[in-house]
Amino acid sequence: MPLKYYNATLGLIAVNVAVFFIGSYIAPTIYNYMAMNPALVIVRNWWWQIFSYMFVHSGIWHLLFNMLGLFFFGIQLERRVGSSEFLLFYLLSGVLAGAFSLLVYWLTGAYYVWLVGASGAVFAVLLAYATYYPRSTILIFGIIPVKAPVLIVGYAAIEIFRMISPNGGNVAHLTHLAGFGFAYLYLLIRLRINPVREFLDSRR
Repeated sequence: MPLKYYNATLGLIAVNVAVFFIGSYIAPTIYNYMAMNPALVIVRNWWWQIFSYMFVHSGIWHLLFNMLGLFFFGIQLERRVGSSEFLLFYLLSGVLAGAFSLLVYWLTGAYYVWLVGASGAVFAVLLAYATYYPRSTILIFGIIPVKAPVLIVGYAAIEIFRMISPNGGNVAHLTHLAGFGFAYLYLLIRLRINPVREFLDSRR
């Protein structure tokens, strides 16, 4: 049976842009309800934030970076696995990355962290794209050619380094890595494809 395709990627981008526009120009308080804060989730039972944080961004560049990644890699992945499967993969990876981050934040006493952005889900899309298209070449800055699996390994190494670095900043590196991790499990368990094996086979 042919896979159904209904532009879920463009729909996700549209929702992210709409939320950013509303939060920036119409109702700024929307961020207080949609961004994920451990204290609000646990104490006030605002559990929807584990889902809604994916659609809130801290600035135009944060939004642009994530949406460009979703556009370039999400459309091709969606055509490969079908729109419904892609949407489930994207949303579930983002929710699980948020839930894992929430658990770590709570256990480490980081009660007042605000987690925003689609990065966890977008990183999941990057891993899935590299898994299905391991021989594809990506031009970094439009100049430097890098194979998709190499880019993924490089991203993971950078995120680990920044996470353990004392000057790591306020970027949610943990959430990015969790996106990779849950994407790997989804691909392995549900879609029956092993990213590591695909990466290694692409070198032959």
